[in-house]
Amino acid sequence: MRALVQRSRRGPKDLTLAPDQSCPKPGPGEYLIRVGAAGVNFADVMQTHGSYEGGPMAPYVAGFEAAGEIVGFGPDIASPLQLGTRVIGVGRGAFAQYMTMPAVGARPVPSGWSDAAALGLVLNWATATAALKPLGKTRPGETVLVHAAAGGVGQAAVRLARHYGARVIATASPAKHDIVKALGADHVLDSRRPDLAAEVARLTGGVDVVLESVGHATLKISLAAAKPFIGRVVVFGAASGDTSVSTHDLVFDHQVQIKGLHIGALASAVPSLYQSLLVELDGLIALGVYPPGNPHVHALAAGSSVLRQLESGRSSGKHALDPWR
Repeated sequence: MRALVQRSRRGPKDLTLAPDQSCPKPGPGEYLIRVGAAGVNFADVMQTHGSYEGGPMAPYVAGFEAAGEIVGFGPDIASPLQLGTRVIGVGRGAFAQYMTMPAVGARPVPSGWSDAAALGLVLNWATATAALKPLGKTRPGETVLVHAAAGGVGQAAVRLARHYGARVIATASPAKHDIVKALGADHVLDSRRPDLAAEVARLTGGVDVVLESVGHATLKISLAAAKPFIGRVVVFGAASGDTSVSTHDLVFDHQVQIKGLHIGALASAVPSLYQSLLVELDGLIALGVYPPGNPHVHALAAGSSVLRQLESGRSSGKHALDPWR
C-alpha cells in the first residue's frame, strides 16, 4: 500500500511517501480500515519532532485520525460493526491506504456525510465540547476567549460557544479574521498584538472561560484575562511551545482555575464522560449546529508540505489527506 513514513525526529521535512509499505493486520479488538480520508492535526507535527507524549518512534507510518470503510476484523471485538460500515476514529498509521483502528473508539460516519466531512468528530469537536462544557462549565451570558480560533478546534469552539449562549472573544492572525467573524465571534483580535491582554480586559473586564491551545505565546495572557477565582482556563495544546506556571503565579498573580485536557486521555480515563460528549455531538448534528465538515483535502504525497504549513501557522481550518490520490 501507499503510506507516508516519518523517518526521523527532524520534523515534517522527513515525512516521505512509501509506495510499497506492508498492509497492517488487525490485532485483538481492532478493525482493518480502508482509509477514505485522514485528518491532519498539530499532534502530527509534534510527533515528527518526537515531542508528543507517548507518540511513535521513527520510522513509523504517520497519522492517527481517519475515516473509512471496515474491511476486516481482528479477534475479540464485542458487538462488531458490519463489514462495509464507514467509521471515524483514531489509530496509528492513518496516513496510508489501510490502517488498523481500535473498535472501541470507532464511530459510524453520520448518515449522508462523506469520510472527509466526518473528520474532526472524535477529536476537534469532541475537544471543543469537553473544553466548553464538562471542564469549562460554560453558561449562557458568560464570556469565552478562544485562542487559535481559525484552527480545527478553534472553529468548532466558536460555533459551540455561541450555541451555548456565550459571548465570544477570538484571537487569530489578521489574514484569518474574516473566517472567524463568519462563525459568529463577537470580537476577533490579532493574536500577536503586544497589548492583547489589555485589549481583552478592556472589552470584557475579565472572561469566564479561556480555551488555551497555543502555549508559550499566550498562556500568561490567558491567565491575566480570566476572572480571578471563578475564571476557568482549559489547556489542551502548546502550538507555540511549552511554558510553565509557578505556585507563586497562582497564589499571588493569577488566582484562576486551570484544567488540562487531552481528549484521548479523557476517553481512556473516563469513558462514560467521553461517550456523553459523543451523545451531545449527535444532538448538535441533528440540530445543524455541527454541520458536515469541509476540510481542505490534499493528495497523500502533499503530506509533508501540509504539515509544514500547519507548523508555521499559515493554514486555517481542517486539513485532510486522500491516500488514493
